[in-house]
Amino acid sequence: MPDLPDIAAVDAASRQLGLAMDASELHGVLCGWLAGGGATDGTWLARALADDALPAPAPGSVLDQLREAAIVQLEDRGFSFDLLLPIADRSLDERAEALFSWCRGFLGAFGLAAGAAPPLSEEGSEALQDLARLAKASAESSEDEEDEDALAELEEFVRVAALLLHGDCVLGPRHRRSLN
Repeated sequence: MPDLPDIAAVDAASRQLGLAMDASELHGVLCGWLAGGGATDGTWLARALADDALPAPAPGSVLDQLREAAIVQLEDRGFSFDLLLPIADRSLDERAEALFSWCRGFLGAFGLAAGAAPPLSEEGSEALQDLARLAKASAESSEDEEDEDALAELEEFVRVAALLLHGDCVLGPRHRRSLN
């Protein structure tokens, strides 16, 4: 199972391309694109960000490794999917803000890939609405244990929601095609 690349390396690659987003939001964009049924090839960056001027990530580059890891993790039946977020030694506010920006990236690219009427289950529709609420949220300054636990629960919810949406839009239709 491929690991996600280092968050600092993804941040550096994003800055090098002049993208106005951090690594967490960029990973959200990639995962939203893939969960919505977007192309899994090297064109993902330009297509998911709706910017044809963006080059395809070079094979083996950090952004290509990010793509490969995300594809494998989303497809894994063992639920190994991880969010690319700052590690636990960062402030709670910084980690919460990264989660909310991950959700913003996910929603935008999911909409581009899945279109106006994606084939969502009732649970998928609810998960998408909840992700939209999280995308509008902002971190409030706090460092207590209760908030730490709440953030961990939100991260797990976002992880499961992304897998659910991927299942509705990619795995479900693929399974139905294989039965026909």
